[in-house]
Amino acid sequence: MAKNMIVAQSGGPSPVINNTLRGIVETARELSEIGTVYGGWHGIEGVLKEELINLTDQCPEEIALLRTTPAAGSIGTCRYKLKDHQNEDFDRIMEIFKAHDIGYFVYIGGNDSMDTANKVANVARERGLDVVGIGGPKTIDNDVGDSEFKLIDHTPGYGSTARYWSNYIQMSNEENNGSCPADPVLVMQAMGRKIGYIPAAARLADPNREMPLQIYLAERKVNIEEVRENINKTLKEHGRAMVVVSEGLEIDGLEIPEEFVVRDSFGHAMLSSSKITVGQMLVNALNEKPLAVKGKARCNVSGTHQRNDIVHASNVDLAESYYVGQKAALLAANGEHGYMASILRADRENYTIEYGKAPLPEVANSERHFPQEWITPCGTDVTDDFIKYARPLIGDNWVSVPVIDGRIRLARMKPIFADQKLDKYVPQADR
Repeated sequence: MAKNMIVAQSGGPSPVINNTLRGIVETARELSEIGTVYGGWHGIEGVLKEELINLTDQCPEEIALLRTTPAAGSIGTCRYKLKDHQNEDFDRIMEIFKAHDIGYFVYIGGNDSMDTANKVANVARERGLDVVGIGGPKTIDNDVGDSEFKLIDHTPGYGSTARYWSNYIQMSNEENNGSCPADPVLVMQAMGRKIGYIPAAARLADPNREMPLQIYLAERKVNIEEVRENINKTLKEHGRAMVVVSEGLEIDGLEIPEEFVVRDSFGHAMLSSSKITVGQMLVNALNEKPLAVKGKARCNVSGTHQRNDIVHASNVDLAESYYVGQKAALLAANGEHGYMASILRADRENYTIEYGKAPLPEVANSERHFPQEWITPCGTDVTDDFIKYARPLIGDNWVSVPVIDGRIRLARMKPIFADQKLDKYVPQADR
């Protein structure tokens, strides 16, 4: 007899997260083992509150439109962390599973989400419930998995954000080249608290290194005087300079006071939300002293459009995000509990990939780093090996986005929610 599925999302969204959701829903509809697919409205918080949107009964055309609907507005996301001591939350989730005949739980997200998927499914099994727990990878940071790329080669969302930065740098180069007599230095801050895959993608705009471009990754702590010297050297050579910095870059002499840092419920610094950003601090410091050429530095801090711009999405990323969602649904239907659907590179010379599975405990306890050997000795660039790795992920052609009457046609889910069978509940950490 078919059991129902809950799929939910956690953490920051991506341009292609909805296509993973689409892959799960469309595949589950064709599998006799899976009954109704419910979406946890705003992640695990929606599951706790018994806010379950029926995705199976949505119009197929709306589900299809998830392909080019970015971010997480379709079923929402959250930053609620299930901690081991929150026994009431785990009890509540088990009650939800029983009340709605749930046999499959799929959580889309990063390392913390994989940890949640693993915990929830294991607790269910310990309590005698036949629930299959599956993870769906998602993060624009590309930090899920291991640094040897054995658990997963890359995560859906990264390719599109990398493409965004490739395009953004090319356009910024035109701006900087034209306005350099007044604004010779353009500092651009990219997302990436601890890992440099996003700012590194700036190099994809200029693989032959023809632009006056410097890239500073969070992995390499720098000194303000060293940065100033690097920039002035570029100004003397080219008359202008473009500088990309990780939002989590540590610069000796420009430390951000902890009281100015905003943190989410996971304890992660939300650096673009903080009162002072690294990019603006660097610009302020550069403008305190005369530059090697006349003019001033200016700062652009890219916000959440890095992860919700469907126009700059990668066709490769869109395709892979769908099939990894399909793989997640197939793993669930086959009863392969405790795995995350994964993307593995089958041929590194001629880019081809295959879809596999990685044990959730290994993913949840892993931490990917940007390879040190992909950072140039000078610390202001990335190597050709990184370009070789990342170039296939951004694709070539533009995504075809449906437009009606001049407006993007986005998916719109009908508010078809499961009947609430249990008493109201306030998540434990919100009390």
